[in-house]
Amino acid sequence: MAARIRLARVGSKKNPIFRVVVADRRSPRDGRFIEIVGRYNPQTDPSLIDLDTERIEEWISKGAEPSNAVQKLMKAAASSA
Repeated sequence: MAARIRLARVGSKKNPIFRVVVADRRSPRDGRFIEIVGRYNPQTDPSLIDLDTERIEEWISKGAEPSNAVQKLMKAAASSA
């Protein structure tokens, strides 16, 4: 299984809110996923970045690959904590 950690949009029109999910890389952006491992709300000031780093690290150890956007969020969450 080729899993990927990526963003899935769940917000309404002109109000983007994202879930950080583990999904098969062949599934669509907002489609089927395996597990929710965080959330991201760029609308708030400062942006809300809530990641379950323990689960993310576990998925990475199993071979899941984070997308570029998720890598940036992980870096931002680590620097703000």
